[in-house]
Amino acid sequence: MTARARSRRILTVPNLLSLLRIALIPVFVSLIADPDTRLGGFILLGFVQATDWVDGVIARRYGQVTELGKLLDPLADRLAVAAALITFVATGIFPLWAALLVLVRDGLVLVAAAVLAVTGGPRIEVRRIGKIATFTLMWAIPMIAWGNAGLPIDDIAVVLGWIWFPIGYLEYLAATVFYVDDLRLAYAR
Repeated sequence: MTARARSRRILTVPNLLSLLRIALIPVFVSLIADPDTRLGGFILLGFVQATDWVDGVIARRYGQVTELGKLLDPLADRLAVAAALITFVATGIFPLWAALLVLVRDGLVLVAAAVLAVTGGPRIEVRRIGKIATFTLMWAIPMIAWGNAGLPIDDIAVVLGWIWFPIGYLEYLAATVFYVDDLRLAYAR
């Protein structure tokens, strides 16, 4: 099979993991929304976030990087983060202002990506700083919510979360600057 044919495949383990992550979003949301099942919801959210790393490793190691996966993986990340943030805010365990910082940036990135896709614009590749920022926020945000939910080691969790949240957000902003520059360079060619 040629490299081009491999990149056009749809049914790969990483793509199935990304679809599983998306399918599990309503499950962890409903578990976190109920104080009686909140701990299970956090554990499931952790699993969903961990599979983001797993699908990337599998894709690279076994030559299963696909065009669909390049779209599906970051979409699954954005949807999971957005769903978690909205649930955390709705249940009062994460502040709205902090959630809006992330949600507005993600919304703008998704709108820009959709416009580029519809208009046939250039495809901007995910940068390492973007992956690092997502990773940092994917555990800083739940740590803050965990601590505010009064779960075990809540004091430590909330402090560590608030230490890492601004770092992750600054990484997010840096990634955005790089993506805007990538777009500028793509149109300058």
